Amino acid sequence: MRIVLIEDNTMLARAVIQALEDEGHAVDWLANGEDGGRFLATEGADLAIVDINLPKRSGLEVIRTLGAERRDIPVLVLTARDSLGDRIEGLDAGADDYMTKPFEMAELSARVRALGRRRGKRLHNVETCGALEFDRLSRQLSSPEGPIALPRRELALWEVLLDHAGRVVSKDALCDSIYGTGADIEVNAVELLVSRLRRKIEGHGVTIRAIRGLGYVLQRIEAQ
Repeated sequence: MRIVLIEDNTMLARAVIQALEDEGHAVDWLANGEDGGRFLATEGADLAIVDINLPKRSGLEVIRTLGAERRDIPVLVLTARDSLGDRIEGLDAGADDYMTKPFEMAELSARVRALGRRRGKRLHNVETCGALEFDRLSRQLSSPEGPIALPRRELALWEVLLDHAGRVVSKDALCDSIYGTGADIEVNAVELLVSRLRRKIEGHGVTIRAIRGLGYVLQRIEAQ
């Protein structure tokens, strides 16, 4: 998933980013509510993790704005405010989950997975593409011969291509989804990932086509 983290504590933000990236997610980090709200409005996300006590604009205002603009982005509040009233206020503002500091990183990862499953239910928990099946809950790609092992970057690439199956995704958009917006990544890094993933899914009724000058598209191959 492409996750936006809005958190002003630098040390905590770096720890959260490391944990989430180790699980194959791309994370964009904003350190204040004004920048975070603007980023979500223009770039979107699969999930937002938002602190409440933020510089320039409170996390609650950011969450309420998402709701007012009808943006379908699940929100996890991550905050030191732990009273019952605070929890109620956060959930009433539009948050999908509420987690207080200090916390265990394993629990944060579990809550992120749970919110990802809710997102999967709006799509399909298990999707078929050619002879391949992708379980969005376990994030496992399988062929008739068994599971296909995908490192986290290839898994992120597969997810974004599957989400846009049949449509061209630009290299820049793939970079943003896999590494985070504005990451200093050479385009040939995406080309290498595509090449590796393409080899693993070959022979299963699906391929990744390069569209010159535009990007890549995940396509089903009709049986001859």
